Amino acid sequence: MKRKKYGAAYLILSLVGIILALPMAVLICNSLMGAEEIREAYGAVMGNTTEETSARIIPVYPTLKPYVELLLDSPDFFVMFWNSVKQTGFILFGQAVIGMPAAWAFARYQFKGRKALFFVYMILMVMPFQVTMVSSYLVLSKLSILDTHLALILPGIFSTFPVFIMEKFFRAIPKEMIEAAQVDGAGHFRIFFKIGIPLGAPGIAGALMLSFLEYWNAIEAPMTFLRTKSKLPLSLYLPDITTDQMSVSFAASVIMMLPAVLVFLWGQEDLKKGITASGLKE
Repeated sequence: MKRKKYGAAYLILSLVGIILALPMAVLICNSLMGAEEIREAYGAVMGNTTEETSARIIPVYPTLKPYVELLLDSPDFFVMFWNSVKQTGFILFGQAVIGMPAAWAFARYQFKGRKALFFVYMILMVMPFQVTMVSSYLVLSKLSILDTHLALILPGIFSTFPVFIMEKFFRAIPKEMIEAAQVDGAGHFRIFFKIGIPLGAPGIAGALMLSFLEYWNAIEAPMTFLRTKSKLPLSLYLPDITTDQMSVSFAASVIMMLPAVLVFLWGQEDLKKGITASGLKE
């Protein structure tokens, strides 16, 4: 009975996995199609023909021309890719420098107003961007950093979500271990660097990976705070591709997806722990 039960579960999960992987397979395969084949398959969608749309998974005439055109003849792509690297990299670095001490303070110290302040953190965490968009715009305008990389980097650095995730892992460190270190003469900074960071590493990695996925694919904030095209991230590159360059857009989507996939494969265990911690209640 158990084998039948597990067999049915595996079958259902396999079918769900295939369904979820199908769009990615179509994306990768379409990136290997030439312009003519794309026009034949999706001409109805682009309004170039009255024939029915025939989505193809396997290209009839596979070619690397879309990648060649994107990587060799599209300088805007590299500019936006580098913008995404800079913006996301500085945000993650800032979150590590600012978020780790803040999370450690919330987890290990008792001070007046701690619960109220952490409650404010949680409220800010669940607020969608649309709610804080106007106030953020006014603050950034007052600081004269609109249409600069700092308009995205500074709000990202002080995001409350990484602090919330890290605090769960820091609070899980046994109190006896901290007390033993204090008896041995370790100070607050030494305890933080020698005990807190190593034992909280899965939470730190999980929080930073979730932040990477968020800011690497960010669309709303760059559209709101940036105007100059040379400062836009890669997430805003695809809307500028015309319909007669669909094969190039598929190739751009694949390349943009690669860093997120590699980050997930590299730290999927820490990522799962971070997602689990984000669902824990006080």
